Amino acid sequence: MKRTAVFPGSFDPVTIGHESIIRRSLPLFDELILAIGINSNKKYYFPLEKRMEWLRLIFGNEPKIKVTSFSGLTVDFCKAQKASYILRGIRTAADFEFEKAIGQMNKAMAPDIETIFILPTAELSAINSTIIRDIVRNGGDASPYVPAGISLV
Repeated sequence: MKRTAVFPGSFDPVTIGHESIIRRSLPLFDELILAIGINSNKKYYFPLEKRMEWLRLIFGNEPKIKVTSFSGLTVDFCKAQKASYILRGIRTAADFEFEKAIGQMNKAMAPDIETIFILPTAELSAINSTIIRDIVRNGGDASPYVPAGISLV
């Protein structure tokens, strides 16, 4: 049976932390779907098309990776994609509590889908998209925190 995982996120913007977790998870799965969630209640800084373009640029040479977007429940998207796993990164204890609650609800709604948590490497644990957006908004240089080839201007 094909091991397919979905890594849902806003990737607003994609960071070197995301990239690390994605690359480190590849040996675990036959297919990894990078799924940009569209939430009508959330205001994004970068347009969906740009975020998808970045993911395709970074992972375009990786045959196991597919980039797409979705709306609605992650578990419904997983079912439609025949994915048995949800991949999530956890940086902090607060992330763990939040992701644990979502993972438990997802398990209750879709018992056949497992959530897998991957920790960042120590040097990447402080990097997150919110901080990167704040650096960009205030004219700072965020290039050390995003994958090579990504321009946030």
